[in-house]
Amino acid sequence: MNNTFETAKKNIISYFKGVRTEWGKITWPEKHQVVVETFFVVAIVFIFTVFIYFVDIIFKMLLSKF
Repeated sequence: MNNTFETAKKNIISYFKGVRTEWGKITWPEKHQVVVETFFVVAIVFIFTVFIYFVDIIFKMLLSKF
């Protein structure tokens, strides 16, 4: 039982050492890039929302005639 505990403890310590190593390899984007990409995502979502809204209005008009 004690051997299992020691093995688990070593595995956990090894895991978090690996996490720390990988965390240091991350390259974060610059603030300007994040702002620009966020703007484009919001703009594209807005455009598709308006498009779906107009398609919905067209279908309502077409289906209300039947």
